[in-house]
Amino acid sequence: MRMSELQLPEGVVPHLAETQDAVAQMLADQVAECLRLHLAENPEATLVVSGGSTPLPFFRALREKPLEWARVKVALADERWVPVSDPASNAALVQSELLQGAAADARLVLFHYANKGALDALPELEAAAAELPLPIDVLVLGMGNDGHTASLFPDAPELARAMDLSVEQRVMVMTPPSQAHQRVTLTLPVLTQARFTALHLKGQDKIATLARAIEAPADWSAMPIRAFLQAGLHVYWSP
Repeated sequence: MRMSELQLPEGVVPHLAETQDAVAQMLADQVAECLRLHLAENPEATLVVSGGSTPLPFFRALREKPLEWARVKVALADERWVPVSDPASNAALVQSELLQGAAADARLVLFHYANKGALDALPELEAAAAELPLPIDVLVLGMGNDGHTASLFPDAPELARAMDLSVEQRVMVMTPPSQAHQRVTLTLPVLTQARFTALHLKGQDKIATLARAIEAPADWSAMPIRAFLQAGLHVYWSP
């Protein structure tokens, strides 16, 4: 199955290319343009990204864009509760792959505090999240084959609260049994406010997962990505 064969919800915009690098460049062009337009009228812009291997070519393409990076705040949609020195750290990935060259001038908002448990660090995490002006200007999400996005995992006991649109918390600690580490995630009301949201996918397996998500769009508890399959979402995919 290919993306063009999916019956995407009305208003969800597909962007397709034959290679991962081509899709990464398309996404980087769009993200850079969104940031540039926002910076033309505002003192700063906010970019929220996701970890994993899929966004690496996107990070490398985006860091080459001629932006006023010193006016851009970069944050992660979610983070594993590990030190930044740990190979599993999403922040470490962003620092090494995105915040290089001119993009090194951007400010990274960290969602980790050394020598504290995640729950004990919640006040500091909320303070960090409060540094991000809402709505987020640009949000780039990924998706797991279980239908999770950010750290909104189907098996996390905290999922219902993290996806409650009335919740005031900007960040929550998630403890999905399927994962090796505790997670910190931005909550659904923060994520869904973003001015521009992209879902960046690679591979046939992600098309199959997206097809399952489309089948029952209201059942977000089984596949949290369903909460984002709304008009205005841009889906970027390569085989």
